[in-house]
Amino acid sequence: MIYLAAIAGVNSELYEAGNLDGCNRFQLARYITFPAIMPIVTIMFIFAVGGIVADDFDQIFNLYSPAVYKVGDVLGTYAYRNGIESMDYSFATAVGLFMNIVSLILVLAANFFAKRYSDNGIR
Repeated sequence: MIYLAAIAGVNSELYEAGNLDGCNRFQLARYITFPAIMPIVTIMFIFAVGGIVADDFDQIFNLYSPAVYKVGDVLGTYAYRNGIESMDYSFATAVGLFMNIVSLILVLAANFFAKRYSDNGIR
């Protein structure tokens, strides 16, 4: 939806000028559409990088059993099993803080490289 809204926001006069210059659809997309939506693509990429560390806790937890602890453990279920169920709340908090710090570092790194190479990013 976000990409469709960004494409809808591209000035239609640019497409008309491209058609007058003899551009086909591929060239219109390559030289007009993609450069116009590149700031949106960059910001969405930065947000997606932040979600790399996040896991689908609810889906994994619903299918979770002691038989799959060795192969089905992700950080969220590991923190729940060793932190919440064992009543070691400081451990669960430390795992959550670690996940958030790693996510923040990844977002800041992605933003740094996005600004460096394309002048687009989060200010």
